[in-house]
Amino acid sequence: MRAPMSDLPVMLDKVSVRAGAVSILDGIDLLIAPGAPTLVVGPNGSGKSTLLRVCMGLTQPSEGAITWGGRPDVKPTRRAFLFQRPVMLRRSAAANVAYGLRQAGSKRADIHGRVVALLERVGLGDLAQRPARKLSGGEQQRLALARALARDPDLLLLDEPTANLDPAATRAVEEILRSAAASGIKIVMASHDLGQVRRLAGDVVFLVRGQLREQGAAEGFLNSPQTPEAAAFVRGDLVI
Repeated sequence: MRAPMSDLPVMLDKVSVRAGAVSILDGIDLLIAPGAPTLVVGPNGSGKSTLLRVCMGLTQPSEGAITWGGRPDVKPTRRAFLFQRPVMLRRSAAANVAYGLRQAGSKRADIHGRVVALLERVGLGDLAQRPARKLSGGEQQRLALARALARDPDLLLLDEPTANLDPAATRAVEEILRSAAASGIKIVMASHDLGQVRRLAGDVVFLVRGQLREQGAAEGFLNSPQTPEAAAFVRGDLVI
């Protein structure tokens, strides 16, 4: 049963993040509402990962404010974060998911059944007892997704989760994300792959040098970008 208080929408109000004299994010105004997946794109070093970390609550703004469901300082119990390289516990695939469920506060009596269901959801039901660190890269990323989904999140943030995967493994991860989005989970994902944007995105956030340069429907961004930087990015030109 879902908790009554949602972490959505997420609102960033003039959020900046600095590291010394370096500006990583600069005055970001952004609303992340329920709905289709949002993909965060931009050249390397544009601040995509930092934006996701701010939305998760892992990185604090140097300036500005962020709220989740209209509330500041909300514990991230309804959010989950997936890194590009997932960390696997030295346990079986099933034990990794069980750990996620315990961290999410699941009742002991419910854990076994939910482990089975989550592993089936990500296509790893037959690998439940395999050591997690012996899974392939794509299987590990799907296991990390199962562990993230164990939190029953409103918001799932992903930092280029398919960057190191082959096409077949990428398709498997994308199918899980489509299913999660269809179930009502808000997906916000950084990506460098415009093909992936076409396949998954409802809307796009485009960053350049830590600034939000364009935001809107994915179809419009891909077919009729509104800024010179976005047009260059879509063409595959270098954006600096």
